[in-house]
Amino acid sequence: MEVIKVEGGYPLEGEVTVEGAKNSALKLMAATILAPGVTTLTNVPNISDVHVMGKVLKYLGAKVTVKGVHELEIDTSTIDKWETPYHLVAKMRASTAVLGPLLARFGKAIVAMPGGCNIGARKIDMHILGLEALGVSFKVDHGNIHATTPKGLSGTTVTLDFASVGATENLMMASVRAKGVTTIDNAAREPEIVDLANLLNEMGAKVRGAGSPVIEIEGVDELHPTTHRVVGDRIEAGTFIAMAGLCGRPVTVKGFNPRHLGLVLKKYEMMGLTIDRAMDECTVSRTGAIHAVDIQTLPFPGFPTDMQAQTMALLALSDGSCIITENVFENRFMLASELQRMGADIRIEGHHAIVHGVAGFSGAEVKSPDLRGGAALVMAGLVADGTTTVSDIYHIDRGYEGFVEKLSAMGAHVSRVEVPDQDVL
Repeated sequence: MEVIKVEGGYPLEGEVTVEGAKNSALKLMAATILAPGVTTLTNVPNISDVHVMGKVLKYLGAKVTVKGVHELEIDTSTIDKWETPYHLVAKMRASTAVLGPLLARFGKAIVAMPGGCNIGARKIDMHILGLEALGVSFKVDHGNIHATTPKGLSGTTVTLDFASVGATENLMMASVRAKGVTTIDNAAREPEIVDLANLLNEMGAKVRGAGSPVIEIEGVDELHPTTHRVVGDRIEAGTFIAMAGLCGRPVTVKGFNPRHLGLVLKKYEMMGLTIDRAMDECTVSRTGAIHAVDIQTLPFPGFPTDMQAQTMALLALSDGSCIITENVFENRFMLASELQRMGADIRIEGHHAIVHGVAGFSGAEVKSPDLRGGAALVMAGLVADGTTTVSDIYHIDRGYEGFVEKLSAMGAHVSRVEVPDQDVL
């Protein structure tokens, strides 16, 4: 099996460019189902989750052509199935994003119950309740969700109990072909939602209000293919910003909009980081101590749950004590036990993590608990005493392209190594 080995004591310095957003690219790929023909997506990250979504589309009958490293041509005119198999959906929960587009185009869909990172229940109840309001009938049979639209899709007002990104996206993609106007109240406001709305509008949809709590979609008769550039990945950017803050030396992170990390950057400045913002980049450094600051995760524009693990690694070396509150995913503190192996002082109480700063990390054998937790362990290894070996790195590959290569280019001593299974945890 492959592991990532990190030799501590070699801080990052220089610049790094992030790829297109994983959480946007996957949904944009699903949205191509809505417009028969060839849609071109550029700035697509070359990561395993994108490969899985490509397999989902190919299984449905689409033709997916890689044009260069970061460009995909997706021909959905040949789609002749509306069922996604468990062996693909189990690898990645975002596969359920095809539910809305399949219903809008074919009036039916069969989608396996989702898998993905083990960071919480992440139920799709809100997807189902919202789509039922549009006229979709559901039944669950042998682990599959069977959805039909016996009377077609009709616009209505849907109020979400929670500002769910996935539910908002599925409702948007289903309602672009519904009769009349659909209003999504308490909609998710993430930049990836805006990116999806932009693609849909470029296809001929009429979506208004994306990025606000109320999104209005006026149904249209048909959509056409287009060319669209994926928005920069704010979470990849945030990961490198956190790493730069931990190491201290100046790092310029390019290829994203700093406004998409507004609260994260403010909190990091409170922690003692110096952040100089520009239009599509920012430069991060630190000269003093890391200050303890309380964090609570919330939907955008709150502090993103996808930055919680990296921030925990940063705060574990702070000059005081603080509380991290996880309000989005109940199992997202699995990183704490791995950081404890490296010397961190973290206690978990329900959905709170009480973090007491320590003087430093010690290199150890650790295991990636999930995508962002795996990146945070590599991050901790950069400043640890000795060597850190991170296993289960397939989690990291799901969301970071060329992770080791980018770190190496900034001066880190980090490598991917093939080892026998018994040599790691």
